[in-house]
Amino acid sequence: MSATERRSSAESRNRPARTCNVNPLACANINSYAVFVPFGDTPPTTPTETCMPKHFLMCRPEYFTVEYAINPWMHPETGTDRDLAIRQWEGLRSVYQSLGHQVSLIDPVEGLPDMVFAANGALVVGGRVYGARFAYPQRAAEGPAYLRWFTENGFPVKEPSHVNEGEGDFLTLDDVILAGTGFRTNLSAHQEAQEFTGRPVISLTLVDPRFYHLDTALFPIDGRNVAYYPAAFSEGSRAVLARLFPDAVLATDADAEVLGLNAVSDGTHVVINAEAGDLQLELKRRGYEPIPVDLSELRKAGGGPKCCTLEIRGEN
Repeated sequence: MSATERRSSAESRNRPARTCNVNPLACANINSYAVFVPFGDTPPTTPTETCMPKHFLMCRPEYFTVEYAINPWMHPETGTDRDLAIRQWEGLRSVYQSLGHQVSLIDPVEGLPDMVFAANGALVVGGRVYGARFAYPQRAAEGPAYLRWFTENGFPVKEPSHVNEGEGDFLTLDDVILAGTGFRTNLSAHQEAQEFTGRPVISLTLVDPRFYHLDTALFPIDGRNVAYYPAAFSEGSRAVLARLFPDAVLATDADAEVLGLNAVSDGTHVVINAEAGDLQLELKRRGYEPIPVDLSELRKAGGGPKCCTLEIRGEN
């Protein structure tokens, strides 16, 4: 289905229109049914969402392979197809560009096969960059490489004092930053990020090693609501999420197990692993437009659309 057909289909359902500043041929008129509700406030019943162009940083998987195992998805003995990984990654980049988003590129570094997973390279909020410090030595050199790119491109940066893996464990909404811990990022990095960004940081504990980063178990649908997989979190963290996001989308086991939650949303379109069928149906029911992509080769290293995508947030 073409972008124009998708728009016509959405309009035919007579949903209230959003204001969308992305590519007008790709942006459907849809309604958001769930919003971020801090501290128990009552949400409006017909919120309006603004779909703004985003700026992403990506890294071509020129040196992608699985030569070590630092998460349960990685099995070096199965082998990888670098050319297929590149084609799938190029497809993801093309989707972003077709939706009107800006994509900048960082040069890949030989010997760093996981550098394609750009989300882990930093957290960028308000045009300021909190750098990454990786938990495993195999990825340690990625942190300085990403920080160097931001420095060379004129961004104010902070070298981290504590282990954190960028947007792998920091997910930014309108009013708060959700921060994961349990497998990679240290709790002390949550405090460091809060002090640097000036945004409230809410800590969430991951308990299933398959979901080793927060972005494998949760993604912001827009600035006020999320989708997540409850079984990936500790009991206390599930309670926090239920209180903050009473209208959240809850993923099934099947969708979580294909990294369906490693998705990227611009508030209207949700770029998501194609195999996550139930999650796509629920998002569509809520008024969002799923854009399925195939990143099955990169999933051999535990990655999906979000892992490949670092959002560069400006002053707002």
